[in-house]
This record gives sequence, C-alpha cells and structure tokens, in this order.
Amino acid sequence: MTKLIVGLGNPELRYELTKHNFGWLAVDSLENEFRLNWKEKFKGQVADIDVDSEKFIILKPKTYMNLSGESVTPAVTFYKVPPEDVLVIHDELDLPFGTIALKKGGGLAGHNGLKSIAALLGTNDFLRLRLGIGRPERGSVSSWVLSGFSEQQELQLNDLLAEIQKALLFYMKNGTTKSLKEYSKKKFFE
Repeated sequence: MTKLIVGLGNPELRYELTKHNFGWLAVDSLENEFRLNWKEKFKGQVADIDVDSEKFIILKPKTYMNLSGESVTPAVTFYKVPPEDVLVIHDELDLPFGTIALKKGGGLAGHNGLKSIAALLGTNDFLRLRLGIGRPERGSVSSWVLSGFSEQQELQLNDLLAEIQKALLFYMKNGTTKSLKEYSKKKFFE
C-alpha cells in the first residue's frame, strides 16, 4: 500500500527558512536517512521511499501555501492514496516552538494550506504532524509565519529536525495507530 507524506511550504528563496516552511524543512530532514531522488510532478517535488516493503511518496508542493491542495489532490488521485493515509506536515501556531503533535482529522485552525487540501480532497480526515511555532506576542499572524526563526530557535532547529525525522521514521515503521499514541504531543524544547 502507498502512503503520502506532504511537507507544506512556500516557493521562492525568500521563504526558505521561514516558520511557514517548517513542513519542507521536516521532509528535507529525511535526506539524512534516505537518498531522495526528487522529480518535478504534481506542481511540486516528489520522491519515493520504501520502508519495510511499504511505499511512501514524499511531496513538497511548489504552489503557494494557500494552493497546496492543487499539488496534493493530483498526487492522491495518481497514487490512489486514501485520505487516512495522507500525512501533512505543517507549522502550527497553537503549539509552542519545540513541540510536535500528530493528530488525525479535526479542525483546520485557520491554516490556509490545510484549508486548500481539505477543500480539494473533500475531507479533513487526514493525518497532520503539527510543528509548533507559537503565536506572535504582537503583530500580524501572516508576518509571523513568514518570518524566520529566532536566534535561540535557530540554535535548536537541527536537533528538533532530528527529532521530527525520528517521528517520521517511527510512523513509517509502525503505522498510524502506534504513532498517534507515541506522538500525540511531545515537547523537546522550552
């Protein structure tokens, strides 16, 4: 059976190391474990991984965040992946930096990437690996998510990405049920 892992982000160099591109950073961390051979497809970049005779398609939509569904939906259709076997990795305002949480379905918390995917898939019933970025103390949310990480966060980012990579590997080897228990919410840094 094929599963789809989607890391959300925005194209353009100016967004590369912003909070909104946390999903891309997460899937890029898999390069430490696997040799990913990226191909341009489905308005994004696609690579595939075999783990314990199960196939995982890794997708980085190259649409802007609010159009992510335009990349995810054709991939889901092409690979015949049911929504419950789609894992979307995204930045999460409602969790502090250093916290990750895996959940199935639920609300979209105003996240434009999730809204686009849910609208085009016709369901919210997909997995999400939520990567905490916290909320701004002041200023707009859009400015916050499109800004870079703080100096302290940058110092912790590589260690956090290593933990995210472990969570993704756990999911690939152990499946949804065990992963939901193991990673319902984990905090790695204060």
